[in-house]
Amino acid sequence: MFGSTSCKLATCNLNQWALDFDGNLTRIVDSIREAKAKGATLRNGPELEISGYSCEDHFHEMDTFHHSLESLGRVLKETRDSSRDILCAIGCPIMHKNVRYNCVVFCLNGVIVLIRPKMMMADDGNYREPRWFTSWKSVDSLDEYMLPPSISKYTGQKRAPFGFAIMKLNDCSVAEELCEELWSPEPLHISLYLSGADIVCNSSGSHTQLRKLQHRIDLVTAATRKCGGVYMYANHRGCDGTRLYFDGCSMISVNGHVTQQASQFSLQDVEVIVGTVDLEEIQSHRQASNSLQQQASSYRKIPVVPVDFSLCDPTLQFSKPDSPIVPTIPIPEEECVVGPACWLWDYCRRSGQSGFLLPLSGGADSATVASIVYVMCRLAVHECRLGNATVISDIRTLLSKSNITLLDEEDKDASSVIRSAGSFRDALGEDRVTFRNIDDKLLSNCMLHTVYMGTDYSSTATTRRANELASLIGSYHNPINIQNVVNMIIQTFVLLGNKMPQFQSKGGSMTEDLALQNIQARVRMVFAYLSAQLLPWLRNRPSVYLLVLGSANVDESLRGYMTKYDCSSADLNPIGAISKKDLKSTLVWLSDKCGLPVLREIVEAPPTAELRPIAEGATEDYTQKDEDEMGMTYDELSVFGSFRKTYRCGPVSMFMKLIHKWPTLTPAEVAAKVKRFFYYYSINRHKMTTLTPSYHAESYSPDDNRFDLRPFLYNKNWTRQNAMIDSLVATMATTKKE
Repeated sequence: MFGSTSCKLATCNLNQWALDFDGNLTRIVDSIREAKAKGATLRNGPELEISGYSCEDHFHEMDTFHHSLESLGRVLKETRDSSRDILCAIGCPIMHKNVRYNCVVFCLNGVIVLIRPKMMMADDGNYREPRWFTSWKSVDSLDEYMLPPSISKYTGQKRAPFGFAIMKLNDCSVAEELCEELWSPEPLHISLYLSGADIVCNSSGSHTQLRKLQHRIDLVTAATRKCGGVYMYANHRGCDGTRLYFDGCSMISVNGHVTQQASQFSLQDVEVIVGTVDLEEIQSHRQASNSLQQQASSYRKIPVVPVDFSLCDPTLQFSKPDSPIVPTIPIPEEECVVGPACWLWDYCRRSGQSGFLLPLSGGADSATVASIVYVMCRLAVHECRLGNATVISDIRTLLSKSNITLLDEEDKDASSVIRSAGSFRDALGEDRVTFRNIDDKLLSNCMLHTVYMGTDYSSTATTRRANELASLIGSYHNPINIQNVVNMIIQTFVLLGNKMPQFQSKGGSMTEDLALQNIQARVRMVFAYLSAQLLPWLRNRPSVYLLVLGSANVDESLRGYMTKYDCSSADLNPIGAISKKDLKSTLVWLSDKCGLPVLREIVEAPPTAELRPIAEGATEDYTQKDEDEMGMTYDELSVFGSFRKTYRCGPVSMFMKLIHKWPTLTPAEVAAKVKRFFYYYSINRHKMTTLTPSYHAESYSPDDNRFDLRPFLYNKNWTRQNAMIDSLVATMATTKKE
């Protein structure tokens, strides 16, 4: 009689938070208990889940390591006392021989089985791991980690194996590949599988980026396609304290196919997926490859750690293993909305704020931001109705600041009234709702305050669009004309020299014109912050504190088509790394998905700043168009941005690429466009030093703070580069004549 070769394996998404040691510990323990309750014998967690991934320079502090070991000790106690017989992979920073390492600690029944340090550091884009950790170099031998008293009191151990190794269980072999090691040119899972590992865990801290998920899934499935085996991928999900949003999507792959996949965007703090795997299928897959047999038989030895434990469960002998599934991959429009919505929810609740103030202009950018907040409210209400205890608690706290009581469903007297009336107001004037009857617009009205700040140069079209969108999403909306404030500032300046600046259309210079435009934009920023502080006060909600949202897109930032310290200067910007092209398609998607028809009208309207006098007789719509003023289109800006950052092009190499990408243009026309772009990019690069913190979404983000490390003082003439471009244009013209 054959014995069981089947087991249940668990991997998870966790919404951890940098330095929130108590909260992180609770979520880790909850995931272990859930995995155990679902019958799993192996639980895999995200990278650095104990401390939170984004502690950054806090990893230079001994406190971070002390608190991490305290939490690890409590996890060990949990696996010793309550959650026995489940092998757990826990992401934790460890200091070994006075060197900092990014590690995964494998523990079983209160004993540390193996401490696996990371061997390849992430050091590009948003990541600077070598600044905080050292990569482990040894692949041939194990070291010993001397356990501190805070750990040994739980384990009874004095030492634990430390290094790169395979754990040899009674019925299979398990190993670890840490995040970046999967993305490297020669990933470690190849050597692990060829050395006999049946299951490879991956603890990751991987952020979302538009159109990135497919590549990640390809890497995970490719890991087991040639060699066979199980690959368990675990990831963080949520905003843990930086511009990044970790997008979960933990998964299990068997022999080249995804069999389990967790959600990508969600307000769940803990999501555990469990898959049933037949280890005999791995053996069968490997037997079919002769080249694998040949390579495995002569492959170098990897250290082995024996573990007296079996993953397979006799009760699963006749259970059907999970079948392959088609992975869920959201379209870019959904990524542009739901990712920032979840990021904003985490930021708002974790910062202790109560909502947002958004300058709503009636244009595409601010309309997208308003819609993202509305989707955030819809997601929260949906989770509330599903009984998500964490979201219910957060909503209850938010509503209480707005004098609204969120009742439990068990309050039968209140529930009967609410079912018939939607909500009711008690004798004290407090609104009361139950968590199953809460409305999207009610939450939006509490959390989103919008202000249309018009001047004499604002059109009736944008005013109407802003009012209509605010009505559809339920925001607390206030249109106001700020022209008097602008006039008073200008008149005060006139006292300096008794000269009145004029727009170009009125006979003024470009200097005067820009100054008159910029003061309007900067007054809007000042009024936005004033409104964020005082609008809740006007509503008799003194406990409500609002974050100001910006709405500058990535292309405008790249070109510098924005006023420094205007209403793009804010606390947060959900679309700061999203292109105008993606925003337009996103608005169309939102219009259909959320029933917001005015968004289609906004998409079709030409982008405009509305900072110059309206042409005679053009009060309904506006004639100052962004693309005309920038001297380039948004589509062109997307191309410039991609070539500059993603493909690492300077002016000359960008020119050489664009003459092929834009064959309908002459080399001289392409050269003019490239020169124009780099001129405006260079003179405006200083604006990136004050860029509002933005949700990271695009590979060509110009974020000066973390992602795009370039100077902010350039020679705007680009003398050597432009001279070479001119020489190339002349050569091409001569060649064409010949």
